[in-house]
Amino acid sequence: MSLAYFKKASHSSGDLDKSSFRLLWIVIIVSIGLGVYFAISGTGAIKMYRYEIHVAGMVIICLGLLLRWLAIFQLRKYFTVNVAIGEDHQLVQGGLYRYIRHPSYTGSLFSFLGLGIALVNWISLLIIFIPILLSFLYRISVEEKAMARTFGAEYEHYRAKTKKLIPWIY
Repeated sequence: MSLAYFKKASHSSGDLDKSSFRLLWIVIIVSIGLGVYFAISGTGAIKMYRYEIHVAGMVIICLGLLLRWLAIFQLRKYFTVNVAIGEDHQLVQGGLYRYIRHPSYTGSLFSFLGLGIALVNWISLLIIFIPILLSFLYRISVEEKAMARTFGAEYEHYRAKTKKLIPWIY
């Protein structure tokens, strides 16, 4: 996840994470399960351009995965799945992080959006994307509080010049 670039080991992962990782996975599993159920049942199915919509969804999934892996690769050793602070961690502000603070989350959200689209079902799209988006936004708020606490003014300056998930927009 994108907040694995800290520099002081003053808090345990559990204290910082606030169960956001567990919540995120529960929401992902339930949302995908329900989304697939509605896609299989046919309720909410999109009748026109099914193949084209499915392919577009698959392309969005792949682009999201690529963005996520590029973000993780850029962080390298600083990447963790928990909100954790390590002695040697530093605030990364270059590359993808120059434009958005959470590119790995943006990539993940693109992939979940793509999955909802690929199922060619409006209900599936909403059931998959909206709860997962809300869970990611909660996780991001937890991470940003930890970052502000750790980096102080340096993080606030970085935050003021970058967007959260979508370059130049949000």
